[in-house]
Amino acid sequence: MADVVLYTKPGCGYCHAAKALLDGKGADYTEIVASNDPAKKQEMIQRSGGRMTFPQVFIGERHIGGSDDLHALDRKGELDALLEA
Repeated sequence: MADVVLYTKPGCGYCHAAKALLDGKGADYTEIVASNDPAKKQEMIQRSGGRMTFPQVFIGERHIGGSDDLHALDRKGELDALLEA
């Protein structure tokens, strides 16, 4: 399975939706709560090319984007292959 990392913030509906999708796929992921940690938030911004919204999702070294982007990959049938890489 690919290494999956989510940068999240508490109470974020989009974060919850992204985690629910990954949970439904049986994917293991690392959740980094970055909203209240300036160093982790800066790390997220740098890794994502300047995106500041939550969540930011990474599969391996690939930046997927947010929850909508993750769900779009799933609808296109591309998410499973990425998760299994």
